[in-house]
Amino acid sequence: MPLIVFDLDGTIIDSRRDLADSTNEMLATYGAPPQPIDAIAGMIGDGAKKLVERALASAGFDPFEPEALDRYREIYERRLLDTTQPYTGMVEVLSAAKHRSPLALLSNKPEAPTRRLLDAFDLAGHFSWVIGGDSGFERKPDPASLVFLMTQSGSTPANTLFVGDSAIDAETARRAGVRLCLVDFGFGKLPESFTLRPGECRVSHPEEVSTAIERLLEKSSTSFSSPP
Repeated sequence: MPLIVFDLDGTIIDSRRDLADSTNEMLATYGAPPQPIDAIAGMIGDGAKKLVERALASAGFDPFEPEALDRYREIYERRLLDTTQPYTGMVEVLSAAKHRSPLALLSNKPEAPTRRLLDAFDLAGHFSWVIGGDSGFERKPDPASLVFLMTQSGSTPANTLFVGDSAIDAETARRAGVRLCLVDFGFGKLPESFTLRPGECRVSHPEEVSTAIERLLEKSSTSFSSPP
């Protein structure tokens, strides 16, 4: 059975501004100056703890301030839905895909805010499984959670597609041996040296995600190429 697994931030939802504003509000509690949104976006992907540590270090503060993570989480819980919205077209991608294959969500964001976001945008019913960064597995890029999802769904690496936006997502997919679709419209940063491998594609629009899904489902080839 095929399985389609999605990342959340930078893939399904554009949470860039709320994450940045929450980080800057946390920094302000220490008297630190605000950091540019793009700079903070480049710190996202390894979970809130790493985001806080990187933000503090970039502002010249001790990255291990003992209360910083709790402060950030309290602020972000309040700001969670200030500006965050699904990327245009991604709801339609999910709605179409759920009729063709089981869907799973795999994020390094804690499970509670992940589910709150899914509920807010009426997306929870699209996913058979939801795994957050505190759901009992090592965070991405550790592949254990993705392997677990394949086991639960009866899928194999050959007919599993992971849709994400970052180098962390790419490493997760590669370590699990699954196919990969990277979206360019998110805020994940890929190194300039990054190159696609067989079974991988890179797309710029949500409708191209649907094309990648169709190619997996049709099993028309052993590798993807970016849609024209």
